[in-house]
Amino acid sequence: MAAPVRCMAGSTSIGNTTSFQKKTRSKLVSIPGTRPSVQNGQLLLSSGVSSLDYVIGGGLAVGTLILVEEDRYDSYSRMLLKYFLAEGVVCGHELFLASARDHPDEIMQELPSPIVDDVASLKIGEGQPQPSDPENPDTMKIAWRYQNQPRVQTALASSMRFGHYYDVSKTMEPELRQAAKCHSFYQLQETPVTTGSSLLPSPYQALLKSIQTVIRKEGFDGSTPQSKVRNVLRLGLHSLGSALWGDDVCCKDNPAHCHALTTFLYALRGLLRTSLSVAMVTVPSHLIQNRAVMGRIIRLSDTAIALESFRGSEKETNPLYKDYHGLLHVRQLPHLNCLSCEIPDTKDLAFKLKRKQFTIERLHLPPDLSETVSRVSKTEVAAGCGTTATGNKHLDF
Repeated sequence: MAAPVRCMAGSTSIGNTTSFQKKTRSKLVSIPGTRPSVQNGQLLLSSGVSSLDYVIGGGLAVGTLILVEEDRYDSYSRMLLKYFLAEGVVCGHELFLASARDHPDEIMQELPSPIVDDVASLKIGEGQPQPSDPENPDTMKIAWRYQNQPRVQTALASSMRFGHYYDVSKTMEPELRQAAKCHSFYQLQETPVTTGSSLLPSPYQALLKSIQTVIRKEGFDGSTPQSKVRNVLRLGLHSLGSALWGDDVCCKDNPAHCHALTTFLYALRGLLRTSLSVAMVTVPSHLIQNRAVMGRIIRLSDTAIALESFRGSEKETNPLYKDYHGLLHVRQLPHLNCLSCEIPDTKDLAFKLKRKQFTIERLHLPPDLSETVSRVSKTEVAAGCGTTATGNKHLDF
């Protein structure tokens, strides 16, 4: 039996607090359509393509910039940009879309339509190998030693659901698209800005000023408190570096404005780091003749990927790539709050556009089922090396 506790003079009471305080985690910012990263605690949002989120480490970190090197015909890179914007519409994020070729309203009208969860689960299961039925004689049988081996999973997906799925064969409903708050910048309709001694051309300077105005006016930098709930700004900048932006980096080996795009990206990253915003920038890298300039552009980005389309190339008719439409190259991954970046389990990645969905998968070449494989003839194998062998092909010991 425990002895009764007696309070001595000068001792503190039980109810008084001590200097010891329990260490608790800081409260994370709760924004719809975001989640914290399990690696570094950075706030992530989806790019709209779940397989791309898996490749780059779980999603796009808030305050970062992703660079997409356009394919030759700007079809798949434009689709990634539309996925990025469509995810922002569904999650209720604010959008900023800038373009110099097509009007931003035309791009917004081409956004894919979101699909419900049950349809999405069916679409993910398409193309996956079904387990063989041993009672069915028509099913393909494999050797007993390989029956218990795990199947090769080509689809890239995490165990936790993040983001939404979209049907590229349908466009988003106008009511859903108009409910989103979108800021547009069309270079051909903007008034030129006097650059003075600035290194930026007039279109880049006007674009940077417009982005800075939206970030400060809407309170994404914390200077002005947001009215309802905290939100994220998604910036989509289409085909920067082209001649339509007043940049000659795609026209000459030694352009006069060789530092224009890199200066713009440096200033843009400064705005992103101090605000709740994420930017996706597409660049026609196949037109940039000076590879040193392209290398600086990649290093000024947090995440950089390149799309290599098979359209118009020899790989389009190559039977080895018949199941894919192009290759995906990961140029750079972000280093945020850590010394090393997230390393993907494979670098052999390919993308394909199904009837209703754009996916990124592990590149697996089909098996060689031809009957003309060069093998050693049966007569040579049967003869072997011995004293009874005749002819010049066999050794005589």
